[in-house]
Amino acid sequence: MRRILLSAIKILVSAALLYLALRKANFSDLASRIDLISAAWLALAVAITFFQIFIGVLRWRIVSAECGAPLSIRQAMRYNVIGAFFNQTLPSSIGGDAVRLWLVARSGAGWRAATYSIFVDRAVGLIALAVIIVASLPWSYRLIGDEYGRSALAFVDLAALAGGAGFLLLGMLPWPWLKHWWGTHHIHACAVIANRVIFSKKNAPAIAALSLLVHFLAVVIAWCVVQSIAAPVTFGQTFLLIPPIMLITMLPISIAGWGVREATMALAFGYAGLITTEGINVSLLYGAVSFIVGAIGGLVWIFSAEKAAKDKDTEPIGAAE
Repeated sequence: MRRILLSAIKILVSAALLYLALRKANFSDLASRIDLISAAWLALAVAITFFQIFIGVLRWRIVSAECGAPLSIRQAMRYNVIGAFFNQTLPSSIGGDAVRLWLVARSGAGWRAATYSIFVDRAVGLIALAVIIVASLPWSYRLIGDEYGRSALAFVDLAALAGGAGFLLLGMLPWPWLKHWWGTHHIHACAVIANRVIFSKKNAPAIAALSLLVHFLAVVIAWCVVQSIAAPVTFGQTFLLIPPIMLITMLPISIAGWGVREATMALAFGYAGLITTEGINVSLLYGAVSFIVGAIGGLVWIFSAEKAAKDKDTEPIGAAE
């Protein structure tokens, strides 16, 4: 009952935010700007999204190995593509993580190792995103003249950075009760692994490079979308605006980020002195790219061995007789 209630709330949040963001959208204008060149840019965005997933796979494999859940590249890529499908269908922007966890656990790694690998990978990505936003704050402040916009940006980013720093600090504390009390045992274990992944001489360079590249590719994907409709937005503006928007979209309060992304994009464009409706247009097409990638992931899921095994396990007794 609680799960159904949370799903209903997320559906309502998405619907309400989409209504508020789209009530001033000009769909006829957006449709008139879509042509063959636009389709080529959007196809490129889809291709880059798959490359971004692959880069995420390389980082996840490093994390998973540290968690005791080693994955092959092919296996991890399939799980991530399937996760992209469930990100679009489950009532959360991180619904695909739950499915990836299930897939890794069923592969023989066990539930604990699978959970740790997903949680630590997410934490590493969040910390990298917060660092990128902090590093770009001087330029973001030049772009965003509105004081409320500046304050909101600083608050969201510093909150994410503080959360990440606190998480890493937890793994460095020597207090024995952290390892034994049920409320902190697993979080402490994940924090220890995250520290080992981020600060070890063996893994640190690769983790840093892959994490930065994942987020940079998100900007490139948005830039392709901008180019597809010839929106008056520079690459520099895209680079400064997209990371904070992605950070807010990660909040699991809507379906696949829909509504949250559109409202945030419109607000961010407005604070930056850009055309608000262009932010909505970019957000809608960005979501469409994610939807296409998710649809392809759905096909991978349909024809996967894991799906066949799941159907066999849930087949009613006597159904095959």
